[in-house]
Amino acid sequence: MPPLALPDDGTPPKVSAPRLVGRDRELAALTGALARPPALVLLEGEAGLGKSRLLQQWLATVPSPGKVLFSVCPPLHEPLTLGPVVDAFRGIDVPVADLGLTGLAGALRPLFPEWSAELPPTPEPLADARSARHRLFRAMDELIRALGVDLLVLEDAHWADDVTLQFLLFLAARQQLLGPSLVISYRPDEVSTDSLLLRLTSRTAAGVGKARIALSPLRGEDTAAMVSSMLGGHPVPAGLTTFLHDLTDGIPVALEESVRLLRDRGDLVLRDGQWDRLTCSEMPMPPTVRDCTRERVGRLSPAAQQVLRAVATLAEPASEATIAATADLAPDAARAGIAEAADATVLVGDDRCRWRYRHRLAAAAVYEAIPRTARRPLHLGAGRALESVHPLPASRLAHHFRQAGEVEPWLRYSEQAAERAVASGDHTTAVVLLDELLSAAELPPHDLARVARAAASAALGRREPVDEVYHRMIRTLRAVLGSPGLSDRQKAEIRNPLGRLLILGGEATAALAELERAVANLDHEPVEAARAMTYLGWAYAGPWPAQTHLRWLRRAAEMTAHVASPPDRLNLAGNRAAALLMLGEETAWEVIADLPVDATVSAERLDLARIHANIGTGALIWGRYADAERHLDVAMRLADTEQAARLRYNVETERANLDWHTGRWEGLADRAATLAEADRDRPAIYLAGVRLRARLDAAAGRPRAAEEQFRLVLEESARLGAVDDTMEPAAALARLWVADGDGGRALRVTDRPMDALESKGVWVWATDIVPVRVEAHLAVGDHTAARRLTAQLARGLRGRSAPGPRAALTLCRAHLATAAGDHVRAGAAYERAARAWAALPRPYDALRARERQAEALVAAGRVSEGQQVMALQYEELFRLGARGDADRVARRLRDLGADVPRLWRGGRRGYGDNLSPRELEVVRLVVAGHTNREIGRILAKSPATVDQQLRAAMRKLKVTSRTALAVLAVETGVLSGERSVADAS
Repeated sequence: MPPLALPDDGTPPKVSAPRLVGRDRELAALTGALARPPALVLLEGEAGLGKSRLLQQWLATVPSPGKVLFSVCPPLHEPLTLGPVVDAFRGIDVPVADLGLTGLAGALRPLFPEWSAELPPTPEPLADARSARHRLFRAMDELIRALGVDLLVLEDAHWADDVTLQFLLFLAARQQLLGPSLVISYRPDEVSTDSLLLRLTSRTAAGVGKARIALSPLRGEDTAAMVSSMLGGHPVPAGLTTFLHDLTDGIPVALEESVRLLRDRGDLVLRDGQWDRLTCSEMPMPPTVRDCTRERVGRLSPAAQQVLRAVATLAEPASEATIAATADLAPDAARAGIAEAADATVLVGDDRCRWRYRHRLAAAAVYEAIPRTARRPLHLGAGRALESVHPLPASRLAHHFRQAGEVEPWLRYSEQAAERAVASGDHTTAVVLLDELLSAAELPPHDLARVARAAASAALGRREPVDEVYHRMIRTLRAVLGSPGLSDRQKAEIRNPLGRLLILGGEATAALAELERAVANLDHEPVEAARAMTYLGWAYAGPWPAQTHLRWLRRAAEMTAHVASPPDRLNLAGNRAAALLMLGEETAWEVIADLPVDATVSAERLDLARIHANIGTGALIWGRYADAERHLDVAMRLADTEQAARLRYNVETERANLDWHTGRWEGLADRAATLAEADRDRPAIYLAGVRLRARLDAAAGRPRAAEEQFRLVLEESARLGAVDDTMEPAAALARLWVADGDGGRALRVTDRPMDALESKGVWVWATDIVPVRVEAHLAVGDHTAARRLTAQLARGLRGRSAPGPRAALTLCRAHLATAAGDHVRAGAAYERAARAWAALPRPYDALRARERQAEALVAAGRVSEGQQVMALQYEELFRLGARGDADRVARRLRDLGADVPRLWRGGRRGYGDNLSPRELEVVRLVVAGHTNREIGRILAKSPATVDQQLRAAMRKLKVTSRTALAVLAVETGVLSGERSVADAS
């Protein structure tokens, strides 16, 4: 399966620096305060909120900021005295000797030894330390004023030494004397109660403007804007925004780091013009967030650190009592630790007196730092503490006892949690819980068998697309079957659902093998035995002929007769009818006629949806397109009601196939791409999308692109053992090669599918492959083989009302007449084939048969009549969207000396007395038996629009009733382009 869409060069997305978002108010406050010097601006916020970025943005947007000195206080264990202030002067390019400093500046020599030659002599030492410090501060102030400093910025002041903070107080007190403006940033949660910084924030000199700007985490919409700015401006879907916002709590640094990690892992993908997350795997810890969190936690007391480890282990909001029990602390010690962690804003409480981390990344950083040997007692304490909570949090208990290595409670609570999850419709959670148990715990055989069966049942109940959870479950069940000590009956109870999972996962041959082995030991469960037999009756895979499949279905019917439960009987009967339909058995339609279209219970609605979807697929194979559409509509409605995503993809696939066959090609290319990407882990859906694209490429005149895609579909379908899915791609490749004059190659590519078809004996599958196989035989001169294959098809269809394969049979006979040189008879046979295709309706095939009819007419000497038929086919092929076929017909018309009509190639156009494409769509659906309301729903039009287009079609065809319209449309071939309106009238 190819990778999903990346940027044009196929590389992972380039991540740029984020734009400043969500800070308009704060930036305006900063700009306003500094526009009226002198000002004291206090910029506060926890780590990572973007204090430095806000200052950088201000500096970049202010036209003339003046002379600005920047400095940052480093997180040193023993800060250097006045170090941050001294660092602010580094890079000064003005000669100090030219500043006109007084002798007072000599006190700066110890701080600036590099200026010793330019500074005045060192003044006499003072005995009083406070006086010496005051002299130093005055000297620093003189230097700042002499340099003409307009703004001094000191970041991370919570790490500043006391002398630096005293100097800041000194400067602030002298600001009214035309001193510089000050911007001081800090983390309020890291400022101790005795810090001098509190004096600075609480006092301001007269005449000095003061602004306190507090940054908070980004809101959800700001998160989306920031991520988008890092990814080229592409929009970000709500799901990814929510994931990142919840993960980072809207802290910009954590958000930026997380996006870069996703990029580095190749986990960002461009879908429909917006970036999204490719997988749902765990997010690794951004190093910046990890280091910052651990540094903060490391400064707290041992009790507070133990509390934080306990809360990280619990991973959910928890009460003081639960935290104390998990941390193994006395209540008073735990309470004090919680208070300390809350004061540091690492923990926050809710209205139920429960405590949690401010954001998940901080919790993850603390948990990762816990030594593995220390995690087990924490999880054991968490499990025992949570056992006193009501109602019991079974899923959390299972997790904690698993991490603690306690198998018995892990098993007990996992099963309880899985049962609750299934009861609430969350089958995925149940699968994950039980899969973890099966994969990691040493369970005795009776427990192992019970859990495996429950896990497989939950997996079958999932409504999500086939994904890694699904495939992991299959791998786990296969491993369980290899465990010693399981009885044959226990293995059968596991193989039965495993076989059904393998069917959905595309492993058809392996599925039949598991089901066949299961049936022999399911006598104690007649419903499950009948269900397994029904699946063995499906003819999609395996080497068995149709009669073998029919025997399984007969056995299933015998067992169903003794089933008491109405829902089980309906399920078994409906699935058996669908299987009979795939085998080409007419008796299936009798059962199908009595099927309900709705149910009152969710599980029964899902059963019905699957049954109707399978019947829709079978009806497509038979060529009964009105029946197919009706059953697919029922299936889609029920799937929507139950939010069954996986089933929706099935139905969407078959609807796309139906629209292809019936000539509703508008938008099919986009639908093909959507199908190929929608269920990436399910090969059948992906291949259906590729096959649809290949059909469109072939019709559009792109044979090499079509060939490559059909090859992929054929090879993958053969590898997966899906015999029925090899028929069409093999036939399509053969058509391309017959058109290139290579009949031998066409025969070779259809050899294996034909062998399977003949060994199965299911001739309703022959619609696409047999006609082109006949052509290939004729192309290499083997007329006997062509006649024999046509006769086989006729015998295989005897007694079956399958209009699609029967139209194919008519086409085969026309090919034989052409090869025999009887062009008059060939022309009549191709006309019958065209009518048969049109009646389905299958307009593309009808048009190609009419093209063959025109060639037969020309070969029979009726050149003018052949040209007329060919010209009409050229127009209709063009309008349908088969531009490659239309171009071929145009070339042939020119070869015959005929004028090629000039066709409309853009903009709105009128159709005169001919039906427009929209009117043709409405007439096709009328012929299929749909009401105006149903047509409106199918075509996404209002009933009034449908009525208007229907009346226009009736006027053009000069009929006054729907019945007359349907009869005339079929008889005259209007639907497939066989006749113009003028011909019909």
